[in-house]
Amino acid sequence: MMSHHLLLILHLIAATIWVGGHLLLLCRYLPQALRDRDSSIISNFEKKFEPIGLPALLILLLTGVFMAYKYGVTMQSWFSFSNPIERVVSIKLTLLLLTAVLAVHARLFIIPKLSSKNLIEMAIHILLISLIGLSMLVVGSSMRFGGI
Repeated sequence: MMSHHLLLILHLIAATIWVGGHLLLLCRYLPQALRDRDSSIISNFEKKFEPIGLPALLILLLTGVFMAYKYGVTMQSWFSFSNPIERVVSIKLTLLLLTAVLAVHARLFIIPKLSSKNLIEMAIHILLISLIGLSMLVVGSSMRFGGI
């Protein structure tokens, strides 16, 4: 089984890709797309980011689950919020579920019809995913100090 330190390094690299990619999209590409009312800017970014972003998200999920188990937080205690470490795991899992809901909604209802007409709706999704990713980073960093 992988050491906690190696899991943490993989988790942090994946978080860098996932959160960094969304911050790049939010801060660099989205303003231009909104200014120019050009949805292709977002579509082109998504096509390039997905092949690295989705595997990063999967790595985040897997390494997060393995690290939770190393902390003694098993599936039976997920969402129990009963101690500081379980609260961190439960909050991060809740944020992950919100990410999944937003991603599925965007993939099924926004991206297939992405145009200048629904660019604001896509912008809201991008903002929310970015804020959730940042929140997961902040919450996860509390593990170093014993949780929340």
